[in-house]
Amino acid sequence: MKSLILACCLLFAGLAHAAGIDPALARQVNAFVDGWHDDAAHARMRYFDKMAPDGVYIGTDRSELWQRDAFREWGRPYFEGKQAAWVFHPTRRNVYATPDGALIWFDELLDTENMGHCMASGVIRRTQAGFEIVHYQLSLAVPNDAAKEVIAVVRAAEAAPAAAPAAAPAAPGPAPASK
Repeated sequence: MKSLILACCLLFAGLAHAAGIDPALARQVNAFVDGWHDDAAHARMRYFDKMAPDGVYIGTDRSELWQRDAFREWGRPYFEGKQAAWVFHPTRRNVYATPDGALIWFDELLDTENMGHCMASGVIRRTQAGFEIVHYQLSLAVPNDAAKEVIAVVRAAEAAPAAAPAAAPAAPGPAPASK
C-alpha cells in the first residue's frame, strides 16, 4: 500500500512539475491539457474546440499534419457516436511559459493504448477566453537501442508499392484511434 501511495505522489509531482513558472499557472495548464486528453478518451467533439482556429496537430505518421478544422473533419468519424477516440495517459509533463504567461509550451510522456510509450510537445496561447492549443506534435518514443530496427521497418514500409488510389481523396493519414 505504501508503494502505491508513493507511486501516486511521484506521478502527481511529475505532472505538476513546472519549470520556472507560477505554480498556479502550471496547475491550470495541466488541468487544461489533461481535460483535452480526457475529451479524446471519451470521444467528446469539444476536443477540437480546445485547439486555436490556426492550431496545428502533427501525428506520428509523416502524412499527419492538420490545421484544426481539417483535423476536426478527419477525426469526426472517430468521435461521433463513439465511447472513446484515442486514449493518452500522461506520466510526466514539463510546463514552461513566457514571463507574462501569455505563451506556454510543454512536453509530456504518454502511455497510449495502441502505440505504447509516446512523447509529445505542445504550445498553448492564453487568451481572454482561456487557453487554446496552437501546436501539438505527437511522436513514438523509440529506445535508442531499437532505433536501427525501427528505421529498417519504416524504410521497408515506405519502399513498398503504394495501394491503388481510392476514388475519393484519402484521409491525410491513418486513424490515431486509441493511441
